[in-house]
Amino acid sequence: MLALAGWYLASVEGHFTVDTASSFFVLAVGLKWLETRRSRDFYVLFFILVYLAAVNFLFQQAIGWTVINFAGVLLLLFGLQVLNAPNLSARGLAGGRRLGLMLLKTLPVVVLLFVFFPRMSPLWTVPMVSGQSRTGISDTMTPGQISDLAQSSERAFRVSFGGAIPPHRELYWRGLILDQFDGETWNQRQAEPFQVPAPVALDDGAEILKPGDYSVLLEPTNQRWAFSLKPSIALSGNIAPAGQDLFRFARPADTAVRYRLSRVAAQLSSAPTLTASERRRYLQLPAGSNPRATQFARRLAQQTGQPVGFIKAVLTRFRQQPYVYTLRPPPMPTDSVDALLFDVKRGFCAHYASAMAFLLRSAGIPARIVIGYQGGSPGLDNRYLIVRQYDAHAWVEAWIAGQGWARVDPTAAISPERIESGLQEAVADEGSFLENNWTSPERYGDVAVIRWVALQLDRINYQWQRWVVGYQGQSQLDLLSRISGHLSLRELGYVTAGLMAAALLAAGLFSAWRQRGHWQQDPWRRLFDKGLHVIRQAGVEVYPGDTPDVIAERASRRYPEAEKELAGFARIANNHYYGARSAESSPAKRRQDLTRLKNRLVRLRRALRQAGSSRKLSPDR
Repeated sequence: MLALAGWYLASVEGHFTVDTASSFFVLAVGLKWLETRRSRDFYVLFFILVYLAAVNFLFQQAIGWTVINFAGVLLLLFGLQVLNAPNLSARGLAGGRRLGLMLLKTLPVVVLLFVFFPRMSPLWTVPMVSGQSRTGISDTMTPGQISDLAQSSERAFRVSFGGAIPPHRELYWRGLILDQFDGETWNQRQAEPFQVPAPVALDDGAEILKPGDYSVLLEPTNQRWAFSLKPSIALSGNIAPAGQDLFRFARPADTAVRYRLSRVAAQLSSAPTLTASERRRYLQLPAGSNPRATQFARRLAQQTGQPVGFIKAVLTRFRQQPYVYTLRPPPMPTDSVDALLFDVKRGFCAHYASAMAFLLRSAGIPARIVIGYQGGSPGLDNRYLIVRQYDAHAWVEAWIAGQGWARVDPTAAISPERIESGLQEAVADEGSFLENNWTSPERYGDVAVIRWVALQLDRINYQWQRWVVGYQGQSQLDLLSRISGHLSLRELGYVTAGLMAAALLAAGLFSAWRQRGHWQQDPWRRLFDKGLHVIRQAGVEVYPGDTPDVIAERASRRYPEAEKELAGFARIANNHYYGARSAESSPAKRRQDLTRLKNRLVRLRRALRQAGSSRKLSPDR
């Protein structure tokens, strides 16, 4: 504990985040173990550990982690049973069976509450305010950064379409635009504004997707940008247009979030133009950088004349000359565009996008770089699309007078396989796909069994994220509206109250039926209750909690003539229910005692009749 405390103090460094607060809580729980002495301490520790299990959902909501979490909670519940019944530890199977039955009884109520009870924001929507970095694209691009992402198979997002999945070559997922170049790095002239941490709306509803609609389940990025196809419009309220065919969340997405869009036909004005300031912005270049590329672009611009001709000439050069698309580009420390175009001719998408944008600007053609993802791989049975980090991509948009911004992707000219089929096909010859990621199932995608298992697990986790983790207010209303038409929150509350009342009534009736069944199955209980019935009919009060001896003594005071039979009946009942060895007696002995109780009951009824009972006793068989 001292070592852990020292590690905590060294790692926090004065920063207070949800991560550091949770780590401190775990440390405090560890200290709590050191002072457990009495049963009361273990009760306190039990509730603390259950709360700690809930805190885990701040960081992980995947179904695998959820199963592990609930397994820990089950162990805690089993330990609580042992704490309340110490002799249960020797009968572990019986305790597990009892716990399983209790959970099965509560499961229907939990399901009803989950589906119908008006949903509030879950625990994991609390803003993390975390310094923890996330794998994914950033708001800057230095050639080589995206090639690092190419060695990661982590999911970026999943997409469900209202129809067939579009062809691979059409899947350009736009995220952000870079328009400022310092000679090595591209960044945004207008950086994303700082946002005060707040919960992010995770819900895009549960309406059926129409043709052209698509729903994105984005993994946590700690960024505000949302990925979309061009052109699209937002259908869910948790994203908003940000201009330039981009979309943004109101707050950074620090947990998985779903949003919905629809592809629409491109709408261009009759004569799109750029303002003077916008032209300067998209023609900016650092003075004196990459002189060979600058001279080449100006000379080619004079030869071609029009921007479209210039673009075709550059793409033809990329296509015909021995340029190579590779995940192993050589270092290009200074004047990287010159080195790529005229010397090494080996690079990744970021290298070629940077070179293309530089050439366009040098030729007087406004250009910008778009960062996002391209393509994706189908999920199980082609029901949705999985976009991973190795699908990260950079391409260029050039301004064409009268047309607006047009996509120019030099990677498509150099390596058509990357755009048509994906990264794995593009670098198959050099064998560099996920070469540094030995544990990734996607690395062994050509093995049918591994691929099938990976897709099955992904589908389970996808449905879990969509319908359990992301099941919130709008999804709940949309789903229930399919069943019974439009529902308001008030009507949903009434439905929930009615269902809960019905569930509790059913549970009560079932419990009463079980108790009646136990009474019918227990001959000792049946005969003892008959004896009590005989005594009550004789005018003797029997109170809950009275022992057989107390009942016999009270009845003997009123009917002393029947004292012998009353005492004998009470003695046999006492021996059965409270005798030290009653549970260890043989079946033959128990049958013999049961016969004695039957005979004693007959004599007791006769004795009370002969004693002049005030009420005629009817035969009770």
